[in-house]
Amino acid sequence: MKPDTTDILVEDLPPAQTHLRIAIVTETYPPEINGVALTLQRVVEGLRERGHQVQLVRPRQASEAPAGESGDVLMRGMPIPRYPHLQLGLPSRRQLEPLWMLKRPDLVHIATEGPLGWSALRVARKLRIPVTSDFRTNFHAYSSHYGMGWLSKPIMAYLRRFHNQTLCTMVPTRGLAERLSEAGFERLQVVARGVDSSIFDPALRSEALRASWGAGPDTPVLLCVGRLAKEKSLPLLVRAYAQARLLRPDLKLVLVGDGPMRAELQALAPEAIFTGTLARPALAQHYASADLFGFPSQTETFGNVVLEAMASGLGVVAYDYAAASENIKPGQNGLLAPMDDDETFVRLLVELVQDSALLQRLRTASRDAARQNDWAGIVAQIESVMKLAVAGHLASGGRPLSIPAQQVA
Repeated sequence: MKPDTTDILVEDLPPAQTHLRIAIVTETYPPEINGVALTLQRVVEGLRERGHQVQLVRPRQASEAPAGESGDVLMRGMPIPRYPHLQLGLPSRRQLEPLWMLKRPDLVHIATEGPLGWSALRVARKLRIPVTSDFRTNFHAYSSHYGMGWLSKPIMAYLRRFHNQTLCTMVPTRGLAERLSEAGFERLQVVARGVDSSIFDPALRSEALRASWGAGPDTPVLLCVGRLAKEKSLPLLVRAYAQARLLRPDLKLVLVGDGPMRAELQALAPEAIFTGTLARPALAQHYASADLFGFPSQTETFGNVVLEAMASGLGVVAYDYAAASENIKPGQNGLLAPMDDDETFVRLLVELVQDSALLQRLRTASRDAARQNDWAGIVAQIESVMKLAVAGHLASGGRPLSIPAQQVA
C-alpha cells in the first residue's frame, strides 16, 4: 500500500513564511549519544543556519543546570528503564501552555512520542498551533526483545493515534512509510537522514590506533557501532566473526558502544575490543581505522551508523532494511542479506573477509554513495515540509487539515 495523499494542493496555499519560529520537542539531545539525539542536533543547527528561530524543549539531563545553554527550555525528566543514561520527559502541559501563549511558535515539531511529546501535542492543538512529527524509534519492535511482545499492538495503537493528530509525520525511508501506511498511519513524508562526510572520512585512519588493537596494516578489522542491547542482534555478529576467524585467524572485532549486553558479549568474544561509548572525534577515527562494518540489527527506523560507516569507506554487510536498503546496491557498494536470513548474513560477512579485492572495491564505492546524503539537502527538505504545514494551517484558518503526503521524497 502506498502512503496516503490528500486533495490539498501546494499552489492553493498562501506563500510560505521566509523564517519560522519553531518549537522542537524531544526526549533526547546531546550530550546524550544516540542516533536520534545526534541527527536531531544536525537538524536544529541546520534550521538555525537557515535563519529560523528554534526553541528546543527537552528534559533536563543530570549534569545540567536548571537553565539550559542557548535558551533551551528544560523540563523535568526521569531515567528510562533499561536505558538509565537517557531521560524520559514528564508530562508538562502546565509549563508549555503559558510558554507558548506568551511567545507563540509558528510550528511545533515533535521528534519523540513520550509523555513530553504527548503534552506538547495536546497544548499545540489546544492553541491551534500547527504540529509536525518524526517517527524515529521502533518502540513497538523493541518490545519483543524484552519479553513484552504482547505490548507491540498497544504501543503501535498509541503511536498511530499520536502521529495521526499531526499535519504530517516525517519518516526516513520509503519502506517504513509503506509499512506505517499499511498500519493506518496518515500523512507520511519521506525525508532521509544525512551524514557529514567531512567528519566521517577515511583520511582519519590511524595505524597507531590499529596497532593498539593488535592489527597491522594488512589485518582485517571488523567494526560495529551501537548500543550493546538485545534488539541489535549482536550475538549473530559474534557468530559471523567466529566463522570468519576460521579462515582469517588474524581478524579483529571492535565493538563501539555500551549497554546491558556488554558482559554477555565479552564472554562470547573475549578477544574482541570493547571501547565503550565514544564522542564524535574518536568515533570517526575508529570508523576510519576499520575495514568492514557488520550491522545485524533488524529493528532500526533508519540506522545512521550505516551511513557513517559508508562515509568512512568501510565495506558494509547488513540486512536489506532501513538505511542499508536505501543506500546500498548489493555487490556495488556493500552487501545485503534478506530480512531474517541469518545464514546469508553470516555467509556474506565471511566471504567479504576472504575477498580482499571485493572489499577494496566496496570500500571505494561506499564512500562515494554516502557523500550524496549531505545534511544541507536534508535540512532543506525538512524546511520545505515545515513551511508547507504552516501555510496549509493558515489557509485553513487554523482548522485541522491534511497536507499532501509524499510532497517531499
